[in-house]
Amino acid sequence: MKDRFLRACRREPTDMTPVWFMRQAGRYMAEYRKLREKHTLLEICKTPDLSLEVTLQPLRLGVDAAILFADILLPLEPMGAPFEFAKGEGPVIHEPIRDLRGIDKLRVIDPAEEGLGYVLDAVRLIRKELAGKVPLIGFAGGPFTLASYLIEGGRSSHFEKTKRLMYGDPAAWDKLMGKLAEVVRRLLLAQIEAGAQAVQLFDSWVGSLSVDDYREFVMPHVTHILRDLEARSVPVIHFGTDTGALLGAMREAGGTVLGIDWRTPLDEGWTKVGSDVAVQGNLDPAVLFAPWDFVAKSAGRVLSRAAGRPGHIFNLGHGILPETPVDTVARLVDFVHQSTARA
Repeated sequence: MKDRFLRACRREPTDMTPVWFMRQAGRYMAEYRKLREKHTLLEICKTPDLSLEVTLQPLRLGVDAAILFADILLPLEPMGAPFEFAKGEGPVIHEPIRDLRGIDKLRVIDPAEEGLGYVLDAVRLIRKELAGKVPLIGFAGGPFTLASYLIEGGRSSHFEKTKRLMYGDPAAWDKLMGKLAEVVRRLLLAQIEAGAQAVQLFDSWVGSLSVDDYREFVMPHVTHILRDLEARSVPVIHFGTDTGALLGAMREAGGTVLGIDWRTPLDEGWTKVGSDVAVQGNLDPAVLFAPWDFVAKSAGRVLSRAAGRPGHIFNLGHGILPETPVDTVARLVDFVHQSTARA
């Protein structure tokens, strides 16, 4: 197996810096758009053969890992919070959770037995199909991010309703976060047991919090998830966006690899989380729309800040944007590999 991704996660020497991208399978690829003409996003997620097909699509670009094609919101439906992807609006929660009564109705599920078996079937199918070519990454959404979708009813800019519950009823908030964290913990463990060779916790919106609020309202629940996962001897990637101020606390919460987004220079972020963990990042996804010379200069800056130290995984600071040129993505993979090839 081409294991440079796993070796980098363990901070072991690699022949070159590994590359993969969040949302590396998706709307920017013509083959994915063609599939979406026939199937909804949820249909693809819930059909293991289709999840397999989409997961494998970006491997032709030369990336060093595959990531399961699924969605962070999938656990919400069997928990009792159905949702849909509305055209042009993103996810919409049919009955937002705003009080203790709604929280009490949410079920703490067993992913394998209660509604998420298709996710684990997809992991097993993909792992078999990869046949040792590259490692498979599983993932789940972080509890704050899931809570924000549940409470806001969809995407949010300011998380006003989320913070209103968090500040105004800490006991209800703690109960909600406890349920979400336990389901996420179980889901990630089940993915590992099904064959995922690394997992990533996407706490995408946690950067909206102050350090004090993160430590009080989120960190205990994230620690509950990550400490258990770390004991399973697989790499655990802990990721959020706009988290420059939170990186030290996120490192304390757990994870063997810390994601650093583009707002924080990679070397500064690595200093904040400590040299005893690997780091992932951190090119601005929008840079991929620029002329190639600018892309190469920006990627080179990231690599320069990594300084060839073991434990750097090249990625974007968030997911690939929908209209990103595929040729630029492929060229970037080659650039990183060629720039960091070690004799």
